[in-house]
Amino acid sequence: LLANIFWAIAYDTEYAMVDRDDDLRIGIKTAAITLGRYDVPAVMVCYGVTLALLASIGLHRGLGLVYYLGLAAAAAIMTHHYRLIRGRDRVACFKAFNQNNWVGAIIFGGIFADFAIRRGIPWT
Repeated sequence: LLANIFWAIAYDTEYAMVDRDDDLRIGIKTAAITLGRYDVPAVMVCYGVTLALLASIGLHRGLGLVYYLGLAAAAAIMTHHYRLIRGRDRVACFKAFNQNNWVGAIIFGGIFADFAIRRGIPWT
């Protein structure tokens, strides 16, 4: 649950970075506005906490290499998000936000594949 909350804060802040100017104009206090110049570091810290919690869960549950490869792939996408959001360009921030579906799909794929391999579920 905590990993999901930190991930949601990260991608919600990326989305809020897209609407920052409009939100300032109408007086909405989003995470991007509240965090100010610390919005990008906060997003990356939330991604880091998400990954650390997921790795801890994997360790606790005895998940295998495939799970951690999925986390590594998700981390690569999250790292790419830094390159996208650091300039606070609206289009780039929206692209980062939209890529979070891949983050979720890859993490799910790692969980599913690890489960299937450990349970001996046939792939064909």
